[in-house]
Parts: sequence; C-alpha cells; structure tokens
Amino acid sequence: MRAVEYRSSGVPLEDYKLTHWDHRRQKQSEESRERIRLQVAEDNAKCRADPVRAERRRQAFENAAKLMQSFKTEDHEIMRWRVRLYCGHIIETKAHYTYTDPIDAGGYSKRCPECGNDDLTVVAFEPIGLLGEPPKPATPQPPPPPKKPTRAELERRVKALEEENERLRSKVPTESELTSRGAGS
Repeated sequence: MRAVEYRSSGVPLEDYKLTHWDHRRQKQSEESRERIRLQVAEDNAKCRADPVRAERRRQAFENAAKLMQSFKTEDHEIMRWRVRLYCGHIIETKAHYTYTDPIDAGGYSKRCPECGNDDLTVVAFEPIGLLGEPPKPATPQPPPPPKKPTRAELERRVKALEEENERLRSKVPTESELTSRGAGS
C-alpha cells in the first residue's frame, strides 16, 4: 500500500458555525440536484416513448452493475471518515484509501440518517482510520540450498579437470624452448 497524507477540514466533533461558503455550496448543491432531477425526468419520458432506447439504457445499467460487482475492495483499502453535514449532524463515511479526503472521493453531499434530509453538503471532515489492518507483507522464501553432488559426479569432474590440466601443460613451452626461441630470433 502506498502512503497517503490525509487532509482534514475543520473539526467535526467541535462546535461548528456554518460559513458563507457552506451556505453557498449547499444552495449550489440543491440547484444542481434539481437540474439533475429534471434531466432524469426528461430522459425517462424519452425512454417510455422509445422502447429501443429503454432497452439500451437497461443494458447499459446492467453492464455497469456487473462491472461494479466484479471489483473487490479489501477492508485495509477503505478509509473511514468522520464528517459534519450541513444540517449539523455527524456521520461516518467511507472511501478508497487513495483519496486524500471524502469530498475528492465523491462525497460532496450525503443523506443524513438522523434528520432524513437528502443531499446535504459536507462542511467538516477528518480521517478516522482504515476499516481493517493491512496484511503483513509476505516474506519471500529463501532459495533452497544447492543440491550436494554425488561421489560419481565429483569423480567425473575431477577427471575432466585433470584432463584439462594435462592439455594445458602440453601447450606450455619449457624453459629451454623459450631460451632457444629467443636465441634464434
């Protein structure tokens, strides 16, 4: 696992006063949600009017669902976050450990389980910790010790080395051959 430096914004458990920016982001979130709701309603009407389009849409959603189910994320890859929502309630959320904060992970707004309000922006957050402990790195097995040669293998090797030694000795000129070559030149 690579090391990630997680960010915090505010302290969710302490008293928190909503800022002008918090109010603005919540209003933008609500406006965006309304635009998306209208687009979905328009697309649904088009699908009801065109069965081919409806089937393509159904197939696309089915393919996306299969793809999402094929991914397995281990507990040690999930970071837990404590977040304060615009309504003031504090919840825990989760994201893949590679995200430095829950907003970058797509957690810009949430549904509050306490008050039931939907699409509430996150106004403060802090990392809690990984959902599970990372596995201990596997230690590589040491290579097996080399196999000891048998007596027959050693005898063959000795014989081959003796033959090589004899061959090399026969090529080396003697001292008298060396001096006679030097005198003849």
